[in-house]
Amino acid sequence: MSLIPGEAGESAASRTAFVGAGFAVAAYLTWALLALYWKALAHVPALDVMLHRAIWSVLFILVLIVVSGRLPMLVEALRRPKSLLILAATAGLLASNWYMFIWAMQSNYALEASLGYYINPLVNVLLGVVILREPLSGFRRVAVALATIGVTLLSISLGVPPYMALFLALTFGLYGLLRKMAPADPLVGLAIESGLMALIAIPWLLLRESEGFGGMGRFGLGTDALLVAAGVVTAVPLIWFNAAAKRLQLSTLGLFQYIAPTGMFLIAVFINGEPLTTVHIITFVLIWAALALVAFETLRNRARVA
Repeated sequence: MSLIPGEAGESAASRTAFVGAGFAVAAYLTWALLALYWKALAHVPALDVMLHRAIWSVLFILVLIVVSGRLPMLVEALRRPKSLLILAATAGLLASNWYMFIWAMQSNYALEASLGYYINPLVNVLLGVVILREPLSGFRRVAVALATIGVTLLSISLGVPPYMALFLALTFGLYGLLRKMAPADPLVGLAIESGLMALIAIPWLLLRESEGFGGMGRFGLGTDALLVAAGVVTAVPLIWFNAAAKRLQLSTLGLFQYIAPTGMFLIAVFINGEPLTTVHIITFVLIWAALALVAFETLRNRARVA
């Protein structure tokens, strides 16, 4: 599997779909396994890890942009003030989402983080209704109701709402919505977003290093390597996702998105040993049922169109 995939050269649709499915699985599985990656950096403050991620991401992505011939696209995107303004907003949403996710993985809250990414598709449905005025079908009404019941039950059990899960779902949902308004190539958009984060990250990390509290050069070569490689593990799954999107129908691609939170769920329970209560199980079952309804409606609509 090449790092920068090209167009699927095969003429057979089944072969193209098979390759696309492979890229989708690779992307979402990598996003799930990042739960273990960020936990391996638990000795470095989450904010510092997030800022290192931004700096090394932009450097790695710029190399890929040059190699893949996307430099003119980057220059063109930088010349559009409206797009830059939107990308500045998405950079803020992405930074906050990255920070909360990294903190959750470092602090053994992977279970609640997985809940957030399960809720995310349903948040997207609600954002579509509220902001884009999209109609809400009967299936999706039931799906949203089931998810609401699940989150309410968990909130009552915990004594407070699952703020982290809701924050992750909402920030990522808003991020996706705004990115649609700035139709930049995924790699180009991420380069600009990471670059804007780096404008803040570089002076902050230099200050931390000067005070002796920085993560680089303080915990050994292993930690340094993990911080630098954060740029690679950020960009590569996005590239694979983009390759999958070129080869699969959007409705089919959407079904793969549940690999990531499922992986996080399994890591939380079976590797991290996070407590899984009866209320947690009921909540997840309700949300899984809601997602099954959305998936069923998606597949049914696609079959009708075909």
